[in-house]
Amino acid sequence: MLANRPVMVFRAPLLGIPPAERVWRTERILGARLNLGGPNQVTVKNEPQGSAIMLDGAFITLLQPDDVDTLTGQTLDMATQATVAALEQAIAETREGRDHQRLLRGLGALAIATVLLAAALWGIVRFRRWIIRRVARVVTRAAENVRVAGAPLVHSTRMLEISARFVGLASWLLFALFTYEWLSYALTRFPYTRAWGEQLDSFLLGIVLRIGNGILKSLPDLVIAAVILGMAKVLIGALKPIFKRVETGQARGGWLDSDMVGPTRRLSSIGIWLFAFVMAYPYLPGADSEAFKGVSVLVGLMLTLGGSSLIGQAASGLILMYSRTLRVGEYVRIGDQEGTVHELGSFTTKIRTGLGEEVSVPNALVLGGVTKNYSRTVQGKGYIVDTAVTIGYDTPWRQVEAMLIEAAHRTPGILADPKPRVVQTGLSDFYIEYRLIGQAVPSEPRPRAEVLNSLHGCIVDVFNEHGVQIMSPHYLGDPAQEKLVPRGGWYPPPARRPQEDPTHS
Repeated sequence: MLANRPVMVFRAPLLGIPPAERVWRTERILGARLNLGGPNQVTVKNEPQGSAIMLDGAFITLLQPDDVDTLTGQTLDMATQATVAALEQAIAETREGRDHQRLLRGLGALAIATVLLAAALWGIVRFRRWIIRRVARVVTRAAENVRVAGAPLVHSTRMLEISARFVGLASWLLFALFTYEWLSYALTRFPYTRAWGEQLDSFLLGIVLRIGNGILKSLPDLVIAAVILGMAKVLIGALKPIFKRVETGQARGGWLDSDMVGPTRRLSSIGIWLFAFVMAYPYLPGADSEAFKGVSVLVGLMLTLGGSSLIGQAASGLILMYSRTLRVGEYVRIGDQEGTVHELGSFTTKIRTGLGEEVSVPNALVLGGVTKNYSRTVQGKGYIVDTAVTIGYDTPWRQVEAMLIEAAHRTPGILADPKPRVVQTGLSDFYIEYRLIGQAVPSEPRPRAEVLNSLHGCIVDVFNEHGVQIMSPHYLGDPAQEKLVPRGGWYPPPARRPQEDPTHS
């Protein structure tokens, strides 16, 4: 090293002298020869052992073939020429370091550069204050104009804080850049530190060139990735009118109806974007780097460990949608929850009960349980309404059926067509179980609980009017009189004989 510059490199011992000691001896000989003064002319003398480096005719050191870096394809002649050039430059800077006039000129240039640096930093501070005030006015005005329901959507104080941080970060970057350039310039003004300044310049320039070369090399791959993503966007745009026509009823898509077009559109868009991203991934800058691979492994691990339940719920939601097990607006019973389907989500099904509650049921629970649908088999829109009563054997069954049907006709919200019907669902030991089945009025979408409440009230009123108790007798002993209905009492009001009402037998 001479004047902080590398002059030559020793890689092998010479005559038993190790490389480190060769460096020490060469530096001492070179320093001693420079102190003697003279023209300091560097020459080379070819010897059988290698190239002898001479200074003013005096031997300095010897470069042998083993000192050449063969990995870079360098030869002994190339290494000798590089050594002579580096030595001449270092000698010139050593001579310059002894010139007091040049040192004074360097100090003057450094003083001017310092004044310019101070002026630039002062200008950055003033500009930062001005831009912060300008941004504050713009952000305050924008925050006042962006309102939802009369309330500001964003708070100007928080936006001002974020804007000030961004401006401060930019100003500090400019501070660092100007200071870095000033330091590099200051070091290059003096021979002894010029090598350090040049290293700073080359470091910054190397970073800029590396970034620029990376951008230029990545442009073709980025163009290919952009084309792939653009084709995906065009395909999604081409499918949008088709889904729109099916959704508005202008076209029919076979298995695709208006209820399924929304989820199908979203799923197709997600599938197209995922496929496009997989195709474009290899063309993204850094896709083959270890960082990208690590992120991919992390995402896969997270999906494997924590996404099994989430994926199961989403798959259950897709099965429910495309199997048409449920539809929005249908009245269903899932487990012990009963109400109108309000939303079929990807992970949960939301039901609104007749009591004003909204219940979220996991899709996996819906798919794995028993679901009663009161709306699927009705004529048109609406839902099934049913209730059960148990009456003893001493009450004519024809009378019970007639009373239940009359109560259904009186109930607001139950259709007369199709007609309500009564089914005897069980002959127990002490009573008969009757189930009344009707259909709610589709033009009056009342909660099923409210319709049932009105129906129960009408049943109680009709049974009271005809003197029939709604009771379920139980056996405690043999009754004094057999619980039979004589043939003459088979058709008490409101029951009708077959000739009066052909629908009854």
